[in-house]
Amino acid sequence: MGAHQEQFRGFATYNREFNQSLLGQIEKLSDEQRKRDMGAFFGSIHSTLNHILLADRIWLGRFAIAFPQMSSLSGAALVHEFSSLRQELCSDFSEFLVQRQATDQVITQWVEELSDELLAQTMRYSNSKGQQREHPAWLAAIHMFNHQTHHRGQITTLLNQLGCDSGITDYFAYVK
Repeated sequence: MGAHQEQFRGFATYNREFNQSLLGQIEKLSDEQRKRDMGAFFGSIHSTLNHILLADRIWLGRFAIAFPQMSSLSGAALVHEFSSLRQELCSDFSEFLVQRQATDQVITQWVEELSDELLAQTMRYSNSKGQQREHPAWLAAIHMFNHQTHHRGQITTLLNQLGCDSGITDYFAYVK
């Protein structure tokens, strides 16, 4: 097992465990609080959560197309076409929880297939504007995890504004 695979396992663990912790806090909020436009890039906690889930499924969908041999992505709820990066996947929070947990499980299985050989391969796909992109697969995988972290940071700020403590957010606290 290569160092890259260990790194991606850590990212998947952080994603899954921090999501669980964060969503436990968010679950205590009212639907109005979750959906209130608080001036964040995607407006509300709800919309930001949906964006993260959408983006994860878009990136996993790109991996499924670029590397069809990846069995972890076979049958998973992936997004290959979307109308906007603001597209809502789940309007109901309890349904969102189910979908987020399912995608986190897929991510956990997916990283087990990210060998050094696969990560070094060139990945080709169309971005959200239809432009063709090409770069090493490791770059796309890093971006997916970095994207999640970026937007979860926005959510912790929104929670803070609502008087909720998000708890520890450090990577080291979740990956042992």
